[in-house]
Amino acid sequence: MRGFTPAAGLRWLTPLYDVGVAVATRERRWRHLLVGQIRPREGDVIADIGCGTGSLLVLLGRAAPGAHLVGIDPDPEVLRRAAAKAAAAGLAVELLRGFAEDAAALLAGRRVTKAVSSLVFHQMPLAGKATGLAAMHAALAPGGEVHVADYGLQRTRLMRGLFRLVQALDGRADTEPNARGVLPGLMRDAGFRGVAETAVIPTPTGSISLYRGRREGP
Repeated sequence: MRGFTPAAGLRWLTPLYDVGVAVATRERRWRHLLVGQIRPREGDVIADIGCGTGSLLVLLGRAAPGAHLVGIDPDPEVLRRAAAKAAAAGLAVELLRGFAEDAAALLAGRRVTKAVSSLVFHQMPLAGKATGLAAMHAALAPGGEVHVADYGLQRTRLMRGLFRLVQALDGRADTEPNARGVLPGLMRDAGFRGVAETAVIPTPTGSISLYRGRREGP
């Protein structure tokens, strides 16, 4: 089985992941902005790549009950937590085990309109970031959109200093490219057009950026 970084960086911290994200990342602020950017609508097929414990899926389901939601994650423990969270919210979500690079194969035939990801790419090796974004591009229907929220370019000395906590948990090799601002270029290389950084949110663990792009048709 291919390796992955567990939620919160260490397996024993996974049960504390949701609390940690809420405290350390100003989660309510950036998730609110992300859902507003995604604009979930009835009839959308939205795939959350690296869905973790399902927090974003629940918000999307509440915003657009008529959307079809699919979550993909390689960690069976967080998928179990995501299923429980969705059930408690009264939402039907489809949960699949796999990596970002598997997105095109796992989502084949679903006509995905929006592919989303949050706090995932900073945990992946540089090559994995590229292949994951390429798979998300391939999974989208023509005209589909990509929306990403993750640690991006750390623009100030303060933000870079705070980001060292993330690097201590998730490893410098995987996280440093994000801190240098590689994600927009990787999104363009994957084929996305109209790539833009739409927001930068300072947090106690560094700045989180929101990005968007689209797959052109046909």
